[in-house]
Amino acid sequence: MQAAPRRTLSVLRTGVDAVDALLPQGGLPLGASVELCGEAASGRTSLALRAVASAHRELRLCAWVDGPKELYPPAAAALGVDLERLLVVRPRAFAQRVWSTVQLARSGAFTAVVLDLTHGVGAPGRPERLALTEARKLVDAAARGGTLVLLLTSPEAPADGLARLRLEARGVQGWSVELERSRGGGVGTRVVRRAPLAGALPGGGAGFRGAAAGRGRSASRGRGAGLLPRPGRPRAQRPGHPGAAS
Repeated sequence: MQAAPRRTLSVLRTGVDAVDALLPQGGLPLGASVELCGEAASGRTSLALRAVASAHRELRLCAWVDGPKELYPPAAAALGVDLERLLVVRPRAFAQRVWSTVQLARSGAFTAVVLDLTHGVGAPGRPERLALTEARKLVDAAARGGTLVLLLTSPEAPADGLARLRLEARGVQGWSVELERSRGGGVGTRVVRRAPLAGALPGGGAGFRGAAAGRGRSASRGRGAGLLPRPGRPRAQRPGHPGAAS
């Protein structure tokens, strides 16, 4: 895993013009925390993967803190993600996921860090919600590292990001995206597409499971092994775990 020499980059575009146009800067801003909120199969994971792919086209590194352990490498690669430039960390405890994200974002080594706070398909109970102090730590880490921190959340457990995009599946109409919170204005703007956000992903990116064949880096082996040195640090697995891009 190696980054290329940097050029000036202030936003990551999702590649979906209608979504990028909702954001005041024309894309997801670096140095900020942005929340992608929606139910399962709403397109939140697919939108995050598109942002990661945008960073990879600039030969940048990204990290994914995979709470529900459902990131599926073939689906990610189908959206343009370079698995050799993606570090996947899979902590067990909620607090460890937040801590890992703070360290990764603050390091400045990663252009984007995705923290998946969702519960996973079929998981019992309600997802745990970020405390205000934890949300502030993530915002501070993003600013210090010049990193885009993307928080994937569900409506029953929203977070406190700098901006919030709410995604919703609309059946035959496709899906909608609403800018619910933003310091740059435009709150309430909504866009509806008739095509699925996940594009050519099997099942539209919702609930797709299978045997993984990806090569994304894990923090438990290779050059990523020393990124999070801490006693009792969260164990990370290779992203070959069967899962779904929700």
